[in-house]
Amino acid sequence: MHIAVSLGDAPGKKFIEYVEWLSSNNHIPVNAKGWVDHIRTKSNEANHEIILMNKEDAKDLLEFSEMLLKVTYEFPSRISAKQKTP
Repeated sequence: MHIAVSLGDAPGKKFIEYVEWLSSNNHIPVNAKGWVDHIRTKSNEANHEIILMNKEDAKDLLEFSEMLLKVTYEFPSRISAKQKTP
């Protein structure tokens, strides 16, 4: 949600709508929609039920979230900085 809103979507929507917005506005790679939706599904379970995740699910969510943040913020800013350097 925070990523979608920071990129121009409106606040106050359902999480799935943000995943769809990110996908339809080409903010995530085509083949990434599945793992972004996996973040949504697993996070939703953790937010609405008191269930401890197993180590593998937790590790996946951290890695998938890290990749989404890198693709959205880190990589574009790194190339932008390199293009400014003479």
